[in-house]
Amino acid sequence: MWYVIQVMSGKEEAMRHLLGRMVPSSLLVDCFTPRYETQMKVRGQWKTCTKVLFPGYLIVDTAQVQDLHQALTRVPELTRVLSVGEKFVPLTDEEVAWISTFANNADHVVPMSTGVVEEFADDDRIVVTDGPLKGHEALIRSVNRRKSLAFLEIEMFGRKMTTRVGLGIVAKRKGAEDQHRDGCEVAARGHDDLAKDRSTAAGRILHRRAVTRQGV
Repeated sequence: MWYVIQVMSGKEEAMRHLLGRMVPSSLLVDCFTPRYETQMKVRGQWKTCTKVLFPGYLIVDTAQVQDLHQALTRVPELTRVLSVGEKFVPLTDEEVAWISTFANNADHVVPMSTGVVEEFADDDRIVVTDGPLKGHEALIRSVNRRKSLAFLEIEMFGRKMTTRVGLGIVAKRKGAEDQHRDGCEVAARGHDDLAKDRSTAAGRILHRRAVTRQGV
C-alpha cells in the first residue's frame, strides 16, 4: 500500500536516496517523489525540466508500515509517516488513481500538457488539447503562461491542496459562441447593406420614371 512520508521541503530527492541506504529493502517496494514536467527559458531558449509535484513529501509502497516507522527513527533527518492519531493511514484508492493517471510512467513524472485560451465576452477559458490535463480543465484554478504552469486544486493526503503541473499555452482563439455571434453580426450587416442597396436602386428607378414623365 502507498503511504506518505513527510520530509524537509527542498530535500525530497536527497531523502529518497538516504532512505534507500538506511531502510532495509525488504520494507520498501518503492520510494519516490512525484514530479511534473515544465519548461523554463534559459538564455533565450526554452528548456524542459522537472520539479517536485508535492514539496515536502515522499510516497512509499510498503506492506510493513509499522516496521518502516521504526526504521525511520534511525534516520537523522525529518522523516515522518503521515497518520491520523496513532494510526498510519495509506493513500485512498482515489488518491492513488490520481497519481497513477497523471504520472503514468516508471519515473512518476507528470508530462507537460498543452492548450489554448478561448476568449469569450465575459471571460477567458482554458482548453487543454494534449497531455494529462486534457478533460480535467475543471481542476485548473489559475495559469501562469510565462512560467508554463497550471495551478490545480485537488484532494490529496486527506485534505484539499494546491499543486502545480506544466501547461504550455500555444495560442489564443475566440470561443465558439463568440465566433457564432460574430458570424451572425456579419450576416446581419450583410442583410442590412443588401436592403440599403435594394432601396437605393429602387429609388433611382422611381426617379428616372418621374423624370421621363415630366419630359413627356
